[in-house]
Amino acid sequence: MTARTEPGEAEAEPPDATARPALIRELLLVAGLFLVYKLGRQLATGHTGNAVHNAHRVWDLERTLHLPHENAVQSALLHGDTLVRIANTYYATVHFPATLAFLVWLYVKRPAHYTWARRVLAVVTTAALVLPFTFPLAPPRMLAGTGLVDTAKIYGPSVYGPPSSDHLSNQFAAMPSLHFGWALMVAIGLIVATRSRLRWLWLLHPLITLLVIVGTANHYWLDAIVATAMLGIALAVIRPPRRTPRTAGRGAGRLAPRESVLVGAVR
Repeated sequence: MTARTEPGEAEAEPPDATARPALIRELLLVAGLFLVYKLGRQLATGHTGNAVHNAHRVWDLERTLHLPHENAVQSALLHGDTLVRIANTYYATVHFPATLAFLVWLYVKRPAHYTWARRVLAVVTTAALVLPFTFPLAPPRMLAGTGLVDTAKIYGPSVYGPPSSDHLSNQFAAMPSLHFGWALMVAIGLIVATRSRLRWLWLLHPLITLLVIVGTANHYWLDAIVATAMLGIALAVIRPPRRTPRTAGRGAGRLAPRESVLVGAVR
């Protein structure tokens, strides 16, 4: 989207030429996606025995694959109360607001990219609701014998209550990690939709999210790996808006600047 300029000129993003989807419809779609997400997790509650059994299987598989111990990340967080509380707060408060802000910004500034990103998130979220039915998984904070602790319960803040009385979430749906999957999509979406030289710094969001979800013992490494694979499949099927060069401007003795133009997206 950025026009190429002569040396010394600032880069500018031309407005997205694609018409924005109807706002009311999009609000209903996003709200519906959120409700399906919450309802789907609720329908998959229970299965405590299977969830714990699967947790031991995942833990053993990670050791077989020689993945790093989750304990190493948690030990780093537990060096100070302030750091672990920041991690717990990040886990509790950043997930939904960051994704919502991402969608709002795309809707306003990059409508074609908004449609693409919303579809990718919808596909990944819907697919992620299937696993708790077929593979319920207790998070590592519930797994005895690992040396991990429930940092949110001990240091706060916590978004979960006792599993037996928590009617707002399914704590046995650790795989895949939508915390990580959504964070990775936010970073990819902003990298694709912008042209700033600093746009790659958005990858810090999924990186921090990964360290937080593992360090707080809410997810295994494999939860993030599965989320990444699901996102990769969705991105392969639902392609972002394509850009083609267009020559603009005329002038004797100098090169015409080039702009990138949106020409369409897989829908």
